[in-house]
Amino acid sequence: MNWRAPRWSSTLSADVTSDRNSAGQVAPFDFGRFEVLSFDCYGTLIDWETGILRGLREVLANGEPVDDDDLLAEFARAEAAAEAGPYRRYREILGRAIRDVGRGLGIEPTGEQVAAFADSVGDWPAFPDSAAALARLSSRFRLAVITNCDDDLFARSQARLQVAFDWVITAQQVGSYKPNPRNFEYAFEKIGLPRARILHVAQSLFHDHVPAKKLGMTTVWINRRHDRPGSGATPPAEAAPDLTFPDMATFANAATSEVG
Repeated sequence: MNWRAPRWSSTLSADVTSDRNSAGQVAPFDFGRFEVLSFDCYGTLIDWETGILRGLREVLANGEPVDDDDLLAEFARAEAAAEAGPYRRYREILGRAIRDVGRGLGIEPTGEQVAAFADSVGDWPAFPDSAAALARLSSRFRLAVITNCDDDLFARSQARLQVAFDWVITAQQVGSYKPNPRNFEYAFEKIGLPRARILHVAQSLFHDHVPAKKLGMTTVWINRRHDRPGSGATPPAEAAPDLTFPDMATFANAATSEVG
């Protein structure tokens, strides 16, 4: 079946977008100019903070007391440092991160605990709205995912999302981790369309919006932490996404609403 780009636009409400004209009014956003939606996975579609905290708490139960936000911030620092070095599989990145966090709290995780935490990615839950939103969006767009993960771990997450992405780009395939622009450039090559036809959708300003905007992409921020302070499991960063939504359900509704 031949796939055709959608021909429609949507006017978005002020509480879900920063896309305003010079008069301060919300301007219509033409979703029809995009053929492909590219997604970050963890933090956007998969509730990785719930999964990370569950795994860290199991290992660090006997360490110094620390609240969830501080623990996520320590993980964000340790993971980003590991990903910035020479490429290693994501399982090893997670192993290094939990050892780093543990040592800071006076805990030395065992090899078995490290392996269990690294494997837990496949058990991290999908956000309740992700599967339905992706199914709805797939009726209008082709879908890609650009994820900082290993092939086998992501395959388990994809099963939770109940969608077949048209393109799957993992860090393992590229040999680097976002925010390295190589991950996006590899995706451009695989997708084979001008980046102006690709709308990138992600939660992490640090991993996704900063590099995507530098590469000239239009981006949508799924601000899952809109009702909480801090940046959670991602390092703090500043970026200017083109649109902002609090969740995938709200985004999917806007992106698939036809205006007469």
